Amino acid sequence: MKVKRFGKNLIFVAQIMVAVLICVYMWGCSDDVSMHWSEERSLGKVVGFVDDSLAIVNTSRYWHEEVEPTFGLSYDRSGYAHPGLSLYNYRVQLDGPVWFDTLDNSRDDDFEYVKGQLLDSVIWGGDPKSEVSFWKIGGKPHKMKIKKLFDGCSVEVGYTTKLRPWFDGKILVMGERNVPPDVKGFDMDSLGNEYCQYGVLDTIQKTVTYKRLDSDLKWIKKCDDVRAWDGDMYCLKFDKEERTSSLFVNDSLRHVLENDYFWTAGAVLQFQGNILLLERDVCRLENGKIKCFASASSSGISFKNREDDVYIVY
Repeated sequence: MKVKRFGKNLIFVAQIMVAVLICVYMWGCSDDVSMHWSEERSLGKVVGFVDDSLAIVNTSRYWHEEVEPTFGLSYDRSGYAHPGLSLYNYRVQLDGPVWFDTLDNSRDDDFEYVKGQLLDSVIWGGDPKSEVSFWKIGGKPHKMKIKKLFDGCSVEVGYTTKLRPWFDGKILVMGERNVPPDVKGFDMDSLGNEYCQYGVLDTIQKTVTYKRLDSDLKWIKKCDDVRAWDGDMYCLKFDKEERTSSLFVNDSLRHVLENDYFWTAGAVLQFQGNILLLERDVCRLENGKIKCFASASSSGISFKNREDDVYIVY
């Protein structure tokens, strides 16, 4: 009985194989795929600022695919693709963006083109440990393969969160989530000298060199964000007890700004292009003073023009 049953199973399998071969060679069998793209693009978040009136917003397009395979169970999948950038005026209410551009790349392209702002009109993406991209407003992203180098340490910055302008035309590579996770920014002393504290990206040589802070730079360990600016070092620091934000230039305290918001331990202080983003306040340096002229919402693309007390919503 077992022999007969085994023989019947072989015949059944053979019949299936013959059917598959006939399907492939005579009709070219393929899965039935139904692809749907959203008509409108999805707004992401504010990723930067251009001068004192335009916000950079990342966008994408939602897709949904339904697959009916020739053999097997049906399935579907979805995601976002075709990344884009848009410019919105956050000082004057308009009907929509003043400029936008999108990529017509492959839906399966998993390169992350929008991670943060480097310069006034440049958005960076990718990973400086291997390949980065620079997307300048008005152009297309430029991708660049990067070689890793080490100077005085052997363990790279674990997770890159910021790229900032550095000296001699180079770029500062900063990390906020390192190993272990509770050690942030440049404060890596407790882990040993083998752990690098920052990196310097050279786009001419196409290298990133990971380093430890020397005696001239150790003071920036207190900073929440740093950048080089006109030959000087600028540092933003949040004081949890005083609930104030401070701006240091070359380790000298220049400005202390109190805020009306209820500050949290996770307050956001960062440079975005030439703008200083102090929690929700959008500020800039003018004649040696910090001037805050707008407030950004914690969600959505909305602002308050503090000069005219007008809300701008998109």
